[in-house]
Amino acid sequence: MPSPRLRRPAAATALLFTAALVFTACATPEPEVPSGTPAPTVGSADTSSPTATPEPEKTSEPVAAPDCSALISPATVEGFESLGWTSREEPFAIGAAAVPDGIQCQWADFAVPGGPMQIFGWAPIDAKDAQDAQEELLSAGWVRENGDAGVYISESPQMALATDAEGYGMTYLFGDGWVTLADTKQSLLLIENPVG
Repeated sequence: MPSPRLRRPAAATALLFTAALVFTACATPEPEVPSGTPAPTVGSADTSSPTATPEPEKTSEPVAAPDCSALISPATVEGFESLGWTSREEPFAIGAAAVPDGIQCQWADFAVPGGPMQIFGWAPIDAKDAQDAQEELLSAGWVRENGDAGVYISESPQMALATDAEGYGMTYLFGDGWVTLADTKQSLLLIENPVG
């Protein structure tokens, strides 16, 4: 009479693989077990239905902030350096509030006081903090626009010290879990976003 285990349907590949390992282990002599290590015991086969082992929950690693040279494209860095420009790194801030794990970079020839400068920044940010930051900027007179890449918050044109060809000054771009900053909206295109 066949055993109950052999009458069960072999529906799961894992069960068949386990059974094959058990039969192979029976046919192979047991290796010597080093002294002090408990030898495995061979018990009766478990005929209960196999239970799925839950996979460990995947946790996304926080994205590390790039340095100033990695925040923008290599061609942009090369162009700045050809002008004698270098970068200064600062904490990323929205208004008076610093955003943890962010970076803000000033590129300029710092030997020339008051010379031209460009600013680029990136920071990770959660949805609530992003919403709070946007509301703070809007209450200070900044202007909101929705775009394909996310939400743009630009300083009021009347307050802008420098503007791009379309009249935009300093602008934040809020995406899914991140925010970028540049001294003009057009300059946001030069940022190499570490999260895409």
